[in-house]
Amino acid sequence: MTLRFYDSATAEVRDFQPLIPGQASLYYCGATVQSEPHIGHLRSALVFDQLTRWLQFRGLRTTVVRNVTDIDDKILAKAAEAGEEWWARAYRYEREFNAAYDALGISRPDYEPRATGHIPEMHQLIQDLIDRGHAYPATDNSGDVYFDVRSWGKYGSLTRQNIDDMQAATDADPRGKKDPRDFALWKGRKEDEPATASWPSPWGAGRPGWHLECSAMVGKYLGDAFDIHGGGLDLRFPHHENEMAQSQAAGKDFANFWMHNGLVSYQGEKMSKSIGNVIGPNELFAQASARVVRYYLGQAHYRSVLDYSPESLEEAGAAMRRIDGFMGKAALRVTEMDMQDVFMPSSTQANIGWFAYAPLGYLPESFGEAMDDDLNIPKALAVLHEAVRAGNAALASNDTDELKKHFFAVLSMTSALGLDALPSERTSSALADRALNILINTRLAERTAARAAKDWARSDEIRDELAEAGIKIEDSADGPSWTLSTDSGSPGSKATERKNS
Repeated sequence: MTLRFYDSATAEVRDFQPLIPGQASLYYCGATVQSEPHIGHLRSALVFDQLTRWLQFRGLRTTVVRNVTDIDDKILAKAAEAGEEWWARAYRYEREFNAAYDALGISRPDYEPRATGHIPEMHQLIQDLIDRGHAYPATDNSGDVYFDVRSWGKYGSLTRQNIDDMQAATDADPRGKKDPRDFALWKGRKEDEPATASWPSPWGAGRPGWHLECSAMVGKYLGDAFDIHGGGLDLRFPHHENEMAQSQAAGKDFANFWMHNGLVSYQGEKMSKSIGNVIGPNELFAQASARVVRYYLGQAHYRSVLDYSPESLEEAGAAMRRIDGFMGKAALRVTEMDMQDVFMPSSTQANIGWFAYAPLGYLPESFGEAMDDDLNIPKALAVLHEAVRAGNAALASNDTDELKKHFFAVLSMTSALGLDALPSERTSSALADRALNILINTRLAERTAARAAKDWARSDEIRDELAEAGIKIEDSADGPSWTLSTDSGSPGSKATERKNS
């Protein structure tokens, strides 16, 4: 098993060797909480959730950091326009983002720092850059501090650009800059900005620049060097370019891999609020369940453009129904003993988090190879659907051994992709379903024994108890099966077992 990922910095797929054996550290850019989330935000978070899951599935202990940008030019402008406090707006939309992430089963990171909680670390990083000759206070006494891009010979290396071909940085007034491409590390307070949006500093009251925020936070939680830095493709420049430059100029190795997910388009066109084709979570969840939305957002290769159309969720829903249809029928043939044989012992559960209940020994090799190869989920999904087709064939031919193999293979693959049940539901819904299946099958076995002994009273009693709980029993030549039913009534209203036999 060799994990390989595309590194944006080197523009090649490289073998992934964690800096610390057995562990993997990941930082990916979270939301600037200026307004409600949209489909692009959801896709990016899901991509790095899929990556984290697979790193865990391969036995690595992960440390994941996703920041919250809760102070920014856009937040201040939109709050002023709406007549509300900037911090109240930021917190409100932070909650909306997390609600959408939770609905999709995107696990909360180990650390989710807010920019406003790390001002001292930002001051220290700025001072380090000044001391090393890579930053300077603005020449116009505005209180701004800038990164000197020409002082860092590697500037532009992430995006492979020549500095002279770059556009001017637009994040601060250029009057105090040595070079128009220099970007702001600290922004002096403006008279029209609220006093609550500034902090004291050696260079005057103000607030941090956007790029500086991430470098300070990742350093606090993951140290000077870490495994993977992720984010949307639109963040490569200037955000990630500037992050890398200021961090390395301060003497930090920073990220070993840079991974960027592709953007989302609307029927081939770029999504834009001005055009009115931006899709949000409420619209997605009104059309389909969270599992279907997760399938849709995660089905394309993470580096490709994901195109949305009104039919997208219908197609994803059909794919999920094929998977669920097979699993529902196959689960009726899988016994309690089968489940106990394949589920992992508790001693191994702590190391891989979500997958404590996944039958790892049944994972198809071709699925693992696809996921190891730069997280090739389209190819992995092809393996999943082939297992569903083979499982249905085993059902039709009553081949029990083949059926069990494909059942547990599908269970393992859907668990790896977060499609068996959302992680937030695993400890309640998914595990409760498993327990319910075992308990009902035990009762059906008792009923079958009673019928064989012609103990019709006992058979009636078991059937009526299950019916009262909303469990409908169907008898066939292959034995009894059950389904949940909304119809329940008193035992006296049911026909007896003898009359139905």
